Amino acid sequence: MTYKVFLVEDEIVAREGIRDNVDWQSAGFEFCGEAPDGEMALPLIEAARPDVLITDIKMPFMDGLQLCKILRERMPGVKIIILSGHDEFHYAQEAVKLGVTEYLLKPLGVQDLHHVLGKVAAQLDQDRLEQEKLNRLKNQVEDDLALRQEKFLLKLVMGGLSSSEAIQESQRLGLDLIAKGYLVVVVEFELGGRAEPFNYSEHEQVEQIISRLVGNNPDVFLTKAGLDELILIIKGDSLEHLEQEGCFLKELIGAEVENKTRCSVRIGVGSPQDRIGQIHQSFTAALTNLPQAMAQGAKLPDANGEADKAGLLNLDKSALENFLRYGVKEEFDHFFEAYIRLLGEAALQSYLVKNYIFVDLFLIVAKFAHQLGGNVDQVIPEINNVETLLLNIKTLDQLREAVRQVFASALTFRDSQAHHQRAALVHQAKAYIDSHYADPDLSLNEVAAQVNLSPSHFSTVFSHETGETFKEYLTRIRIDRAKELLRTTALKSFEVAYQSGYNDPHYFSHIFRKNTGFSPQQFRVQPQNGKK
Repeated sequence: MTYKVFLVEDEIVAREGIRDNVDWQSAGFEFCGEAPDGEMALPLIEAARPDVLITDIKMPFMDGLQLCKILRERMPGVKIIILSGHDEFHYAQEAVKLGVTEYLLKPLGVQDLHHVLGKVAAQLDQDRLEQEKLNRLKNQVEDDLALRQEKFLLKLVMGGLSSSEAIQESQRLGLDLIAKGYLVVVVEFELGGRAEPFNYSEHEQVEQIISRLVGNNPDVFLTKAGLDELILIIKGDSLEHLEQEGCFLKELIGAEVENKTRCSVRIGVGSPQDRIGQIHQSFTAALTNLPQAMAQGAKLPDANGEADKAGLLNLDKSALENFLRYGVKEEFDHFFEAYIRLLGEAALQSYLVKNYIFVDLFLIVAKFAHQLGGNVDQVIPEINNVETLLLNIKTLDQLREAVRQVFASALTFRDSQAHHQRAALVHQAKAYIDSHYADPDLSLNEVAAQVNLSPSHFSTVFSHETGETFKEYLTRIRIDRAKELLRTTALKSFEVAYQSGYNDPHYFSHIFRKNTGFSPQQFRVQPQNGKK
């Protein structure tokens, strides 16, 4: 990508030299303008909108520092390269405080400027990538808001929220639900006869028609309950007016869908209700009022049953987090049956619900991996293809395997981190022992405290990682030190004992003989290549 650069330099020879001698194109830049001082430069810069400003510090009228201060307020993303004389270093220091990107000392070489431009271009590339990532995250947040709104509206019509909960949550989600009355309309549709295969484009066309009919009306909220079911919640100031509007929408939607698609549609209009907490009653009435062809075999929800259905939309986050912390791969099937199966069966009925639920699941796993210090993209590569993954999940078995793969990746990383953490703790403990072995009072409890473990846990970890007990390791270090002192110094045996961590020379001699087969005196006179 080519970036624009603007030059401000009061010395005309220097300005023209930079302008004409730098190969801007090969450096990845376009020279977009120049000026002899900050005052003349400012309007030109605002018109050209450069990515990089190269400016001298000491100039008449408006110097480089004043120009930098103004640009930092008006164009904070501009990278600034300062040109400074050797006697102006204090100016350069002030420029650094203003957040300049680079500064160069005069006289300026073309290669020096080329090098700095390369660094600045790399920073601009990185900034652009980060901005793109930020934009993607922003879009994800917006998408997530839409999904949260969908989930909320589903819970609302199913009676899973109290009035106060509904009002508070709707405000958090940017939905204005406050009104004197409410009415629910349920729209179910299918392509031709029931025997015809599913056609996504036809179903999508129906959704677009209904969205267009009600999308600009702030008093109508639209949500999906499945691939072939839409729910409209209408609010208004009059129960009588709501009933009329519900009947009007029924006729309008029916005519539009059947005239413009190959789908047949059935619509049920609920009863007007004057409280948010009674919206689920209007939903139940709408289901009851569906034409018999669509309602056959349907089980009308009672308040408790619908609350249970609403509960299916919630992940048991504490159970997921506990499994990630303490679970093992062999227990996954049992965990899936207990905490995800029913949720998965509900999710398979609606891509929207499936998306919301499993984005939540992925976020929980991603947060867990991040807390362990992992790169989420590397630990859980599936997170970059969530949409494709969900689109390909059609059955419960496919869903089970997809979730298994994600959890397996997280548990593998957790276990590897645990090993690295144990190794780091043992390394820290060894370093402490190696620097304190001469202390005869050095104990397992003291070393365990240094690595913030209980003595029993430390003893187990140390033995597992090193293949020897704490006492065996400490004794080996002390005996090795004693061997070194006996070979390389004329210290007496009791002095060697003291410097090796033993305050009892007799006990030292006993331990030394036990580990080497010699007394300290015998070891000292043994040949260097003899038995040790």
